[in-house]
Amino acid sequence: MTKVLKKLSYVAAISTALGLTGLVSAHAASEHKHSHSHSHADEAQKKVHEGYFADDQVKARPLSDWEGDWQSVYPYLVDGTLDPVMADKAKHGDKSAADYRAYYDVGYKTDVDRILIAGSKVTFFRGETAVSGDYETDGHEILTYKKGNRGVRFIFKKVAGDEAAPAFIQFSDHIIAPEKAGHYHLYWGDDRAAVLKELTNWPTYYPANLDGKQILEEMLAH
Repeated sequence: MTKVLKKLSYVAAISTALGLTGLVSAHAASEHKHSHSHSHADEAQKKVHEGYFADDQVKARPLSDWEGDWQSVYPYLVDGTLDPVMADKAKHGDKSAADYRAYYDVGYKTDVDRILIAGSKVTFFRGETAVSGDYETDGHEILTYKKGNRGVRFIFKKVAGDEAAPAFIQFSDHIIAPEKAGHYHLYWGDDRAAVLKELTNWPTYYPANLDGKQILEEMLAH
């Protein structure tokens, strides 16, 4: 009788152990699958960020994606705060840090140092002077660049407001479907087609509550 009980206990222990092993293996497989799917998602997002995507991935975006108080990064380029970004680009790119700085000096240059977006209203600040307009969506355009990658401009047209506010604004932020922007490049002017052709000057805005060091860290992280 004792031998039978011992044998049954042994069988039960083995079964429990096998059951746990199965659970652990299943969990590990699940974790691997989860991690694998994340890596696929990250890779897909990286490709979009670099400008490689299908037309049907592009979806309409509301102005609220860019809602908030934003500051130009141009002053941080001018005062040297962003020099480490230029040095980092030189390490991985085909230009010197000085060449990258000159390129971004043209790109970031603007006298609009702050933009406030609330609801349909966009306010442009040049120092103490501000002009505002109410904007509504005017669709989007997909642009193909020289090296083969592409970008999307999300376009809004002025429907009311100050005469001095631009008739059109066009957002570009490496995002192609509804999502809150962490920063963006903004193009503006009174001729929709002419603004679309602008490729060298892209004033860039980050949240107004970040200081220069935090913006530097954000740029180096991407």
